[in-house]
Amino acid sequence: MTDIEIRGGVELPARREDVELHTSDGLTLVGELALPETVAPVATLVCLHPLPTGGGFMDSHILRKAAARLPALADLAVLRFNFRGVTSPRGTSEGSFGDGVLEEKDLAAAMDLVAQRGLPHPWIVGWSFGTEVAVRYGLQFPIDGAILLSPPLRRATDAELGRWAGSGKRLVAIVPELDDYLRPPEARERFAIVPETDLVEVKDGKHLWVGEHQTARVLNEIVARVNPSRVPLPTMYAVPEA
Repeated sequence: MTDIEIRGGVELPARREDVELHTSDGLTLVGELALPETVAPVATLVCLHPLPTGGGFMDSHILRKAAARLPALADLAVLRFNFRGVTSPRGTSEGSFGDGVLEEKDLAAAMDLVAQRGLPHPWIVGWSFGTEVAVRYGLQFPIDGAILLSPPLRRATDAELGRWAGSGKRLVAIVPELDDYLRPPEARERFAIVPETDLVEVKDGKHLWVGEHQTARVLNEIVARVNPSRVPLPTMYAVPEA
């Protein structure tokens, strides 16, 4: 066995499949589904990426690393895809940017695939712009909850956020201390309308979660909610000898 350090672009073993999602308005979106290599997943992450007009796509680093690591380390299924009009090495999703409105149909297409595949215990994991889509539209789907990374709460109104109160769906907000848009003091005020919110304030954290320390913190916070028996995540992985 050879031990490798888990950091940067390391991709751990998984069953990876290119997938297409089909929206109700006739678009085809491109994505990837990563599954544990040898066991059934215990839960599912449906990943919604940052703002397309700001360079966000399915390979935005936290989501890419979740897909690269968490099937192996936490027995999770990870579905990530490009919103409409977005290009990545996987390809280009049809359509054009919907400013957080038409993306409701994109999320619905992703949840259709989750249902078709019988993937268990789905959680929406949104990052930045993706959190707005999660907050505004997530409650209409059979999810266990939503995890919001760096939520700006710009497009999502208080009325939309308030619907999560008493919904029975878990809401986790992971807020960087040094965020560009919403910092912990304001986040505490905004999320007060959902008293059950699990609000995580990350000291020295920044909106883009750059660096292995911040990446590991975010991935550990996700797994702590979805499959808590697997935290803390290891920093080394044993690779069998060829």
